[in-house]
Amino acid sequence: MPHTTNKQSLYTSLSPALLNLYDISSSVVVIIDVLRATSTIATALFNGAKEIIPVDSVDECIRIGKQMNAITAGERDGKVAEGLQYGNSPFEYPESFISGKTLVLTTTNGTKLLHMALVKGANEIITGAFANIDAVSEYLVKTGKPVLLACAAWKDRVNIEDTLFAGAVVEKLKDHFDINCDGSKMALGLYKEAQKDLYEFMKTNQATHFQRLTNFGLEKDIKHCLTNNTAPVLPIYQQGKLIRSNNNI
Repeated sequence: MPHTTNKQSLYTSLSPALLNLYDISSSVVVIIDVLRATSTIATALFNGAKEIIPVDSVDECIRIGKQMNAITAGERDGKVAEGLQYGNSPFEYPESFISGKTLVLTTTNGTKLLHMALVKGANEIITGAFANIDAVSEYLVKTGKPVLLACAAWKDRVNIEDTLFAGAVVEKLKDHFDINCDGSKMALGLYKEAQKDLYEFMKTNQATHFQRLTNFGLEKDIKHCLTNNTAPVLPIYQQGKLIRSNNNI
C-alpha cells in the first residue's frame, strides 16, 4: 500500500552534506547548531538584540561589522575567530550588553548551513536549539507547512547534539506531521535514549564536540545549551537578518 496522509511532511537532514537531497522550496527549514550558534542566536535575541546578521566567512563578518558599526562575533573550531570581537557563547550576550544592538555572526557550521539553505531556495528559515525548543515546535505546528530539520553537524560529519535536538522536536511534533523519514526516526530513537540526562549522555558517549568544548573549559556552555527554554523566542530569517518573530501566524 502507498504511504498517504493528509498531514504535512517532516524530514530530518542529519548533515549539511545531505541537504541537496531535499526539496525545501515550500518548507520551513530549521537550522540546528546546538553547540553553540543557534543557542547563542536565541539567547541574544531573547536578551534584546535588534538583529543578527549571519554570514559564512570571517572576512565578511569583519566587513559588515565595520560598515554597520556592529558587534562582530563568531568562532572557528570552537574558538573566537581571529579578527572578531566576541565568541559564540550564550553567556557573552546578556541584556546589559546586547540589548538594541546588531550582531554580525559567523560560525564553523551553523551560519554556513543557513547560507546553503538560502542558495537551495528555502521557502522560510528559522533557527532552533534547546534554548527555544517550545517556541520552534509551536510555530511549526501553526504554520501548516512541510518541515526540514537541518542539522549543522560538524564539518559535514553527523554529530550527537544536533541529532538529539532534532529527535526532541520530532517527539513533540510526531502527532502533527507525517514522518516517513529514517533520519527523523533515528533522531527520535537517540533522543529517547538520552532524554533523562542529555549532558551525561553526551559525556558517556564521548560526543566529539562535547570533547572539543570541554577541552576549552566550556562545560558550563554545554550544560546551558542542553537546557530547554532558556531563551523562548523564535528567530526568523528575513532580508538578510535573523530577527525575533512575534510568532503570530
